[in-house]
Amino acid sequence: MSLGFNLVCVIVYHMSNPAREPSSASDLLKNSSLYREFQAEREEILKHKWIESEKAGRDIGFEQALTDWIIKHRSSWRKNRQTTMAN
Repeated sequence: MSLGFNLVCVIVYHMSNPAREPSSASDLLKNSSLYREFQAEREEILKHKWIESEKAGRDIGFEQALTDWIIKHRSSWRKNRQTTMAN
């Protein structure tokens, strides 16, 4: 989990500081399979955040949604995604 979290931090940092890297590096990052996986995972976390916030009647926040999604859904989501991508 630590490696994944560190990767997310690096990607978020680079995406929030585009002036710090050349556009070709930005394009390379955005077109990489790693970044596409990050984006797909982020989208699932945001969906989870919305669903759980609706259930709670309040915004649960991204950090709580992230932690909850990792614990409850990440491994099955990855398995399903890998199966889908292989077919």
